[in-house]
Amino acid sequence: MTVVIESLDREGRGIARVEGKAIFIDGGLPGERVSYDTYKKKSKYEMASVTAIHQASGARVMPRCPHFGICGGCSMQHLEAQSQVAAKQRVLEDNLWHIGKVRPEVVLAPIYGQTWGYRHRARMSVRMVLKKGGALVGFHERKSSFVADMTSCEVLPRSVSDMLVPLRTLIAGLSLPTRLPQIELAVGEAVTVLVLRILDPLSPQDEDLLRNFATRHGIQFWLQTKGPDTAAPFFPLDAPPLYYSLPEFGVQIRFRPTDFTQVNHQVNRILVRRAMALLDARPGERIADLFCGMGNFSLPIASRGAEVLGVEGNAELVRRAEGNARENGLAARARFQTANLFEAANCVAFAANDSSGFDKLLIDPPRDGAVEVVKALGEGGPRRIVYVSCDPATLARDAEVLVQMKGYRLAAAGVINMFPHTSHVESIALFEK
Repeated sequence: MTVVIESLDREGRGIARVEGKAIFIDGGLPGERVSYDTYKKKSKYEMASVTAIHQASGARVMPRCPHFGICGGCSMQHLEAQSQVAAKQRVLEDNLWHIGKVRPEVVLAPIYGQTWGYRHRARMSVRMVLKKGGALVGFHERKSSFVADMTSCEVLPRSVSDMLVPLRTLIAGLSLPTRLPQIELAVGEAVTVLVLRILDPLSPQDEDLLRNFATRHGIQFWLQTKGPDTAAPFFPLDAPPLYYSLPEFGVQIRFRPTDFTQVNHQVNRILVRRAMALLDARPGERIADLFCGMGNFSLPIASRGAEVLGVEGNAELVRRAEGNARENGLAARARFQTANLFEAANCVAFAANDSSGFDKLLIDPPRDGAVEVVKALGEGGPRRIVYVSCDPATLARDAEVLVQMKGYRLAAAGVINMFPHTSHVESIALFEK
C-alpha cells in the first residue's frame, strides 16, 4: 500500500488513514508518500513500518547515529531538530484540547538546547552475547528486550560514548560478566560516575581491573549489590561529589548517582529560569513546591526571598533537599516534608492545613500527574500555579480539573525539549485565578 502521512503521534510514528482506519507507521514523516509493511493488525488500527519513501519530507534528515532504527534510545533522529520541537508542541496542544478541553491563552516559546551529547543520566543494560563478540553495553533494541550492539551513542557526552567499547572489553574480562546486568550513568559538573549493579562479589583481580579502568578514563565507579540505597563508592574514594549548578540563582545541588535528576543539565537551567519567571516569587511570599525532589525548584524560589515548603514522597530525597538547603545557605527559608501526594487523604490534609496559606504553588509530578493534589485545592488556594509536566496527557487531565472545577484559567503553556530525538514531551503551564 502507498499512503500519505498526515501527522505524527505522541510516539513519533507517522499517521496515515486507509478507508478511515488509522495506520501508525514507524519512520514516516508528515507530508511523505510511503509504502509500508504491517506488523500488527487490529480492527480499528494497524502498526507498520516504512518500506519505501516515494516523496520525502523537507524536514527529513540523515540520522547521525549509525545505530538509529535498531537501538530504542531514539525515535526521531530522521526529523530535523526544530521540526521535532514543533511536533511536540502539537502533541501538547492536541492533548490539552482533546483530553482537557482547554487551550492556553498564550503558547510559550519552546525550551530547547543542544541536541547531541546532552544526556547526563542513563541506565544501560549489560548482556554477554558470545555470537556478537562478548559483552554488550547499551540501550535495548526497539520493541525488544535484546541489548543493542552499540559502539557509540550520539546523545551521551562524547567522553562516555568513547567509553562504550572499552567498557565492553572490561566487563568481558571480569569474573562475573553474566552477573552484572546494568550500569547506571550519572554525569556531574566535576565527576562522571558509573554504578555497576553486581549480583556476586568481585574478585581481587576484578577490583584491580576496575581501578585501572577508572584511572585511565577519569571516572568513579560505584557498586550496587541490591536496591538503589546499597550503591556506594568503590574507586576512587576521594573523587569530588556529584552536583549540578543553577548559577543564575547561586545554587549547587548535590545528588547521588541513583537519585532522580533531570538528564539534560543545560535545558534544566533554562526550565528553572522559565519556571521562576512564571511563578514570580517575591520576598515574603509563601510558596509550596510539590513533588520537590532534591530542591531543583525549591532552592531557586528560596533564593528569591520567598518562604518555600517542599513536599516529596521519597524520604531520602527530602533529606537530600534539606542538606542542599543548608549547603546553599537557604535553610532559613526552605523547609521540607515527606508525604505521598498520590494519596487523596494526604492531599486533602495539605489543602486543609496549608494550601490556603500559600500565595503560589509549583507542581512537578512524575508521569502519573497530580490529580489528587488539584482535586483537593479549595477556594482559598494559591492564586498562581506553575505546573511542570513530563506527560501531556496527565497535564491535560489535571488542567481540566483546575479550569472546569477550581476556577483557574490556563494562562500559558509550552513544551520543553528535554529529550531531543525522542518522542518524550515535557511541558510547563501557568494557571491563574
